[in-house]
Amino acid sequence: MLQLNQRLAQLQKLSPQQIQYQKLLQLNTLALEQRIKTELELNPILEESLDQEYDLEIKEDSNEPEANEEIEIENESDSEEVIKDEKNPEDEFSVEDYINDVEELDNDYKTRNFEEEKSQPVAPLRETLNEHLLNQLYFLDLSEPLIRLGEEIIGNLNEDGYLKRGLEDIRQELVMFEHLEISEADAEKVLKEIQSFDPVGIASRNLKECLLVQLRHSSFDPYYTYLAENLLEKHFSDFVNKRFENIQRDMNLSLETLKAVLALIHKLNPKPGEGNIESDQANQVTPDFLIEKIDHNFIITLNDRNVPSVTISQTYLEMLNTNKRRRNISKREKETHKFLREKFESAKWFIASIQQRRETLMKIMRAILEKQYRFFETGPKALKPMIYKDIAEEIGMDISTISRVVNGKYVQSPVGIHELKYFFSEGLSTDEGTEISNKHIKELIKDICSTEPKNAPYSDDKIAELLNQKGIHIARRTVAKYREQLRIPVARLRKEI
Repeated sequence: MLQLNQRLAQLQKLSPQQIQYQKLLQLNTLALEQRIKTELELNPILEESLDQEYDLEIKEDSNEPEANEEIEIENESDSEEVIKDEKNPEDEFSVEDYINDVEELDNDYKTRNFEEEKSQPVAPLRETLNEHLLNQLYFLDLSEPLIRLGEEIIGNLNEDGYLKRGLEDIRQELVMFEHLEISEADAEKVLKEIQSFDPVGIASRNLKECLLVQLRHSSFDPYYTYLAENLLEKHFSDFVNKRFENIQRDMNLSLETLKAVLALIHKLNPKPGEGNIESDQANQVTPDFLIEKIDHNFIITLNDRNVPSVTISQTYLEMLNTNKRRRNISKREKETHKFLREKFESAKWFIASIQQRRETLMKIMRAILEKQYRFFETGPKALKPMIYKDIAEEIGMDISTISRVVNGKYVQSPVGIHELKYFFSEGLSTDEGTEISNKHIKELIKDICSTEPKNAPYSDDKIAELLNQKGIHIARRTVAKYREQLRIPVARLRKEI
């Protein structure tokens, strides 16, 4: 039987302005730049401000992490404004009120400092690996079908420089869909030509082929080069598993000769796709924050110099004013007036959202700097355990806001470029009662593995024992997990003769 019931409940709903703010908050600098350009195209009320002067507001923190040291924050506002939709449908629209609101927003938004211009930390555009290889391909005296095959081979390389598709699959695809005449022998010939390009060994199908190609194009001692080729061709499995006793016995080599051959192989590059040639992804890395240390002060700057500065178009404001003062206006003019009024309100909230985004980002970066002050002083070993909740409580924001900000955003500091998520990690207690970050433990494991005896590397049990001696109680399985995350092979594969 159907029944009607009444229930009183409190619900929290986000206004469109708050949703817009949250979406802008999670954008990095490059994405924000594109978002503003899109909004400029969609909203005629907005226009790009090219000749604005910006004031600099510096807020010093009274709670100094160390004596005689302070953290200075650039582009930081003292207050955090919460966007609320205060529009009442029954209120009469007033252009004068909107103009006053916009003037206040513009004053808040002009917070960038152009007086102390800094060079952008973006990596300069350089020739990508694909461009570098294609330029070499086009210098070859090959027919059009073979050039097309070479382009497909280069386009199918992975980030390490290996051919990730079968050569025969690429050839058959070109023959079937582009009706090119390419024989298997010609395809193999083109591949070998590309493998001789700089960097040598590129487009190899596996590690063994990569090392052999480099040996055959090297200028090493012919005798040791011959032995190295023989070792890789006939004893590759023993080589990758470091069963050196088997290699020495089967090849009938002295220990000194075997060491010389292995040293030669270790000079080769197992990942020819990495190195001096810039990748496409490297050209797109732009830190969202810059941290510089001047004397005893850390200066935080939001790296948004290239982000367009937007303002309200005075032309459309005057049009709104004119329409409001006129008593007799046509229906079409009323529709135009309504359209401009809606766009005006949208533009006002968009500018407010950008400003609030900047303030929120600076607050969170400032809190991270205060919590991880020693990290920026000395490096990764000083990283403290910290979770999102710690920052959220420090600045009075929700954990979800912290998550939106730190995801996909980077900071450049004297100790390198790090994603903001890097500074958040769980901790373990030591015998001294202090907590250390699991990233610190990883650094300790890395140090232990780098200083271990090369002929008798430490097992995971031994590494756990050494950490226990330092007061860090950690299980062998945890050591193995951290070691794998650091991409450090097991002890057997770290052994050298």
